[in-house]
Amino acid sequence: MSTAPALEAAGLTKTYDELVALHPLDLTVSVGESIALIGHNGSGKSTFLRMAAGLLDPTGGDLEIAGFEVGDVEARATTSFLPDDPVLYDDLSLREHADYISRLHGGEGFDDYAESLCDRLGLGDRIDDLPARFSRGLRQKTSIVLALVRPFSLLLVDEPFVGLDQPGKIVLLELLDEVHSDGAATLVATHDPAYVDRVGRSIALRDGTVVFDGKASVDQVLGLVGG
Repeated sequence: MSTAPALEAAGLTKTYDELVALHPLDLTVSVGESIALIGHNGSGKSTFLRMAAGLLDPTGGDLEIAGFEVGDVEARATTSFLPDDPVLYDDLSLREHADYISRLHGGEGFDDYAESLCDRLGLGDRIDDLPARFSRGLRQKTSIVLALVRPFSLLLVDEPFVGLDQPGKIVLLELLDEVHSDGAATLVATHDPAYVDRVGRSIALRDGTVVFDGKASVDQVLGLVGG
């Protein structure tokens, strides 16, 4: 069995011409660890997650997922990414989306678990509808289903609470706790500092630089990110 961390970054950077989006970052996420990535818009949270998901090329440094170079097939197979802006196909129903994503990653398709996810998120009566036509909140709930129906051991989540109603937020928090309990590592980026109370470790970013890494209170994190 591999003993490699769920995620390991060494000197990871991202620049756009003269703009530094992420200063050199050294970070290790252990297998099964639950982390809140805190910071205001533009702090570097989304940049880092998109690089970890293999969607954005680093400018420098090294980044490995479960011991594999980010972007490799093995790294992608172990990583699920819940983006802040849902990506959906115009002509697929919710059921077809979930079935396709699950089978693409070696899952069982639209099974009882997929149906239970839809029910818990209030999508039970919309399974055969086209989510591309849903409201922002329903599209976000669809994106949650798609992130969770596939196998993974690392879940990357970018601003998941935006657009969700209160019942949806409660269900998502429960699902994140369940994913962690099942042994997956979770890295949730949010500008909501209250999430730090639910995890054992918080990483605060400001202007692309890590300003805190450890167990923190809400008040501590607010001060660190300039809230």
